[in-house]
Amino acid sequence: MANEIISYLEMCRREGVSLQRGMNYGLGGNHSVILMSLRPNAPYEDEAQEGGTVLIYEGHDEPRSSRVPDPKRVDQPDRTPAGSPTQNGLFYQAAEEYKAGLRPPERVRVYEKLRQGIWSYNGVFHLVDAWRQLNDGRQVFKFKLVAVEGEDDLGVPARHNATRRRVIPTPVKLEVWKRDGGRCVVCGATDELHFDHVVPFSKGGTSLVADNVQLLCARHNIEKRDRIG
Repeated sequence: MANEIISYLEMCRREGVSLQRGMNYGLGGNHSVILMSLRPNAPYEDEAQEGGTVLIYEGHDEPRSSRVPDPKRVDQPDRTPAGSPTQNGLFYQAAEEYKAGLRPPERVRVYEKLRQGIWSYNGVFHLVDAWRQLNDGRQVFKFKLVAVEGEDDLGVPARHNATRRRVIPTPVKLEVWKRDGGRCVVCGATDELHFDHVVPFSKGGTSLVADNVQLLCARHNIEKRDRIG
């Protein structure tokens, strides 16, 4: 469920793999996974746009090695030394094929690191574009992903015309986490937490201010459902 707070180990169990890298293409053959961060000290320049509904995700660097002692000084690769596509190359090819009408958009689960040990599941996004751009004298990959509704059932093909989904922006999540002390506002639980809208979207609520967002545990989130609470 989008807006769920999740640990790294829980993410790995859900995806069935050890998420050792930020880009994970084609897990199970029906979706991909990216790990992102908008923190000031994050290693890559990810960017949220349009209230968080659009993610511009930066590709990943060459692994550090004796051949490449400083990956930030070389172009991000689309091929390994052996000639196979890197994660950059796989995501880029998927975006190009989608734009050419050769396939549906790649469905991507996005997990965001909010603080050390605190991750938020941001839901399913569609990969809709990719390009290379010059950044500090080197070529980096950029990927455009759009948050979408109704794409959580990975057993059916992704839809070309999925409705765009609203996302709680990172600064709001951080403010709510600090204000509520990392606990459910109803019972004080610290596990299975979600960012919940006090006034739901369906009743005119917004995700853009912390006053309309609270922490609820899974039990109280389910009980509340679409009621104003």
